[in-house]
Amino acid sequence: MSPHGCLSVTKYFLFLFNLLFFVLGGIILSFGLWILIDQQSFAAILGSSLYALKVWSYILSGVGIITMLMGFLGCLGSLKEIKCMLGFYFGFLFLLFAAQITIGVLLYTQRVTLSGKVGVFVEDAIQTYPLAGPPSEKYQSWDFIQGQLQCCGWNSYLDWHQNPVVDNSSRQLYPCSCHNSSSPGERGTNITKASSMQGATGFCIAYGEWPVYRQGCAISVQGWLANNIISIVGVCLGIALMELCLMMLSMFLFRNMGQNYDKLTRYS
Repeated sequence: MSPHGCLSVTKYFLFLFNLLFFVLGGIILSFGLWILIDQQSFAAILGSSLYALKVWSYILSGVGIITMLMGFLGCLGSLKEIKCMLGFYFGFLFLLFAAQITIGVLLYTQRVTLSGKVGVFVEDAIQTYPLAGPPSEKYQSWDFIQGQLQCCGWNSYLDWHQNPVVDNSSRQLYPCSCHNSSSPGERGTNITKASSMQGATGFCIAYGEWPVYRQGCAISVQGWLANNIISIVGVCLGIALMELCLMMLSMFLFRNMGQNYDKLTRYS
């Protein structure tokens, strides 16, 4: 293939690929804004906390905006052969690639320190979990994690005995988000009912042994990471390879556009 033909293939490939990225970014942004505007409906359908939905809506909106920006720069820069836009496109890709590598290295080298800080944060959330008033976003997020991972506390369910509300109450209060529907208490060994204050406090009343998950969330998180580490690494490597390919193609187009313009100027 001639150099001009190779340049044209690269140009239109970048244009079509980034056009797809731009459309995809628009869809992701729209979905993120939809979740942010209509949180109550999504919470009812998905059974998720409002705080978790808010976080996901911000993440999706941010990803959508970045994807649309990258698609716009790649589309217009390649189609119209604008060096400035291709330079920005390459720069953004390089920054994303470097950020991914930096985050990956930091997470691996600081995993013990990070785990300790997460444990301190969770223990503080458990110890300060309030009785009166609706739980704040901090406590809603922890309730969501316990419910999704089917765990209780950080090391074990006994962590909740450090909470003054649970420890000093005349009733046997336990966190509703830890409730295990397959507990023996559901079959008559213990009688468990939700407190009338459950919607406001997040605590339930137990008569007898707590019908909760016994395993701590630290083990559940480690198990989830162990089960999904191959998928996580595969997705990260796929994204990194795609970014490398796009950077090489954009740089190839950037370098050769100048040569073509020089030739056109020379023969005109």
